[in-house]
Amino acid sequence: MKKRPLYLVAYDIRNPSRLRRTLEIVKEYATGGQKSAYECYLNRNEQKELLQRANAIIDRDEDNLFLLCLNQRPKVHTLGVAVGPQDPTFFYQG
Repeated sequence: MKKRPLYLVAYDIRNPSRLRRTLEIVKEYATGGQKSAYECYLNRNEQKELLQRANAIIDRDEDNLFLLCLNQRPKVHTLGVAVGPQDPTFFYQG
């Protein structure tokens, strides 16, 4: 299986309803994360879909959503009880 690029999705949503709905969308793609920052392995279509779905929810005048492709070459280092992101054998979206 070809490895998918690892992205960091971070957001700052001001309205509690939009925040909850955005969190639900991001968690569908996430392999790990906490609070408002999640690691997501996304192919090009999943990246576009996540952005389109989030764009339909957020208020562009009040909210922020940040999608950053992380460099795949270096090893991910964690501190404390943090667990590094792992690319599972398969992904299920349902």
